[in-house]
Amino acid sequence: MSAPILSVRDLSVAFHQAGAQSLAVNRVSFDIAPGEVVALVGESGSGKSVSAASVLRLLPYPAASHPSGEILFEGRDLLKLDDATLRGVRGNDITMIFQEPMTSLNPLHTIEQQIGEILELHRQASGKALRPRILELLKQVGIRDPEKRLAAYPHQLSGGQRQRVMIAMALANRPKLLIADEPTTALDVTVQAQILELLAGLKRDHGMSMLFITHDLGIVRKFADRVCVMTKGEIVETGPVEAIFSNPQHAYTKKLLAAEPKGEPPATDPSRPIVMQGQDIRVWFPIKAGFLRRVVDHVKAVDGIDLTLRAGQTLGVVGESGSGKTTLGLALARLISSKGRISFIGQDIDRYSFKAMRPLRDRLQVVFQDPYGSLSPRMSVGEIIAEGLKVHDRALSAAERGARVAWALEEVGLDTATRWRYPHEFSGGQRQRIAIARAMVLKPRFVMLDEPTSALDMSVQAQVVDLLRDLQARHDLAYLFISHDLKVVRALANDLIVMRMGKVVEQGPSEEVFRAPKQDYTKALLAAAFDLKAMTIGGIRQ
Repeated sequence: MSAPILSVRDLSVAFHQAGAQSLAVNRVSFDIAPGEVVALVGESGSGKSVSAASVLRLLPYPAASHPSGEILFEGRDLLKLDDATLRGVRGNDITMIFQEPMTSLNPLHTIEQQIGEILELHRQASGKALRPRILELLKQVGIRDPEKRLAAYPHQLSGGQRQRVMIAMALANRPKLLIADEPTTALDVTVQAQILELLAGLKRDHGMSMLFITHDLGIVRKFADRVCVMTKGEIVETGPVEAIFSNPQHAYTKKLLAAEPKGEPPATDPSRPIVMQGQDIRVWFPIKAGFLRRVVDHVKAVDGIDLTLRAGQTLGVVGESGSGKTTLGLALARLISSKGRISFIGQDIDRYSFKAMRPLRDRLQVVFQDPYGSLSPRMSVGEIIAEGLKVHDRALSAAERGARVAWALEEVGLDTATRWRYPHEFSGGQRQRIAIARAMVLKPRFVMLDEPTSALDMSVQAQVVDLLRDLQARHDLAYLFISHDLKVVRALANDLIVMRMGKVVEQGPSEEVFRAPKQDYTKALLAAAFDLKAMTIGGIRQ
């Protein structure tokens, strides 16, 4: 065995606030050999990202400190380097890819400026000499027509393209070690597979070592050489990937491996009453050009879709980003304008104005993807859940509203005493339960669930899926479940629509579509979600 390129020894990380100290990482140790991929896995709050950020000293010092340990990179302790020397390591020898490229990229600078800045800072290149290297990097990470992307801003790129730009920036100076912090979490399964293929090829071609942080054990099994399992700031198990997956020793590792959405969706029953029905639904956004801003074309986000949702049933809508699935849901909920017939509990609502829709809003609810962004940080949990009651059920007294809030919290498995707390005091899974309680308190008939589990850990995903299934059975709810996570969809949806570029590619009972997909696009989605080893991913074990 060659000497490790990175050796973390007995590392602890403490955070100091209001005179108190909390230990986020407690004496962890691991090595990364040249050319090796080591995965650091665990749920949110386990300490994996804090450990990774410590390698490049990216934590908010002096609020954070290291009571013990050393981080040796090629024999030098990074914790003891002065700032000038450390800057020479950052970006040159060690680089990092973050989870959310939209917040990691500067929204005011073009792609060319952002990649060029890395090269200027570390390679002393400037001016026109930068462009050939920038184009080379963009080609290397698989950006099509890179010349056309140089002047683009981050918001003009898809999630997968933004992540590729982040990888190009990380690889600009040919680092020896790449730290990837949840680089595929927010991406579609097909884009996720492309990013993994790209990283594996770069590792193979450049002999680059990698610290890969994730909560997705399916990725770890196909991508990593060794795995370290973290919980509550400690590494509880470590070893070769196949050994850990085939014979886990620690109870927490066994729990993670078992944490996949389970159970069966409700049986399809065509006799159940229709709650929502759409015919030839279209959402076209005009493209305007010229001095007079005339309409020259349309972006056909949703183009002629028929569907039916019944009480106690779930319709899953899947597809890649940009396929139109969220736009379809917003159209059904009458949150954006659309063409075509939409019927809700017997009323044709497609011509209703937003004001005319208000009396129906309590029975037609939405749970959004991001539980961080969809809850007001300035309102307590009780105020958030009660807000809808104040609008739609004004006859309730304050005591009656409080009782309904307590009922909704109990429905989603939260302590009623939590109503006085604020969103930042809860975990991601708890915040999503609060968002579901906000919808349930109004006793809806139809709930649009827009990627409600994509930002959650695997074990929390399984809990939320069980909760949604239980609520549906108790209250006879009709769900429109939008997701790119096909494992979650399979556990919840009895009917399925596969969308691509605004159109339905395939439609039918979910088990039938999963068992025998007819279209190549559906087959590619299923291969990416359930059988990564069947895909041609360079460098990943077949």
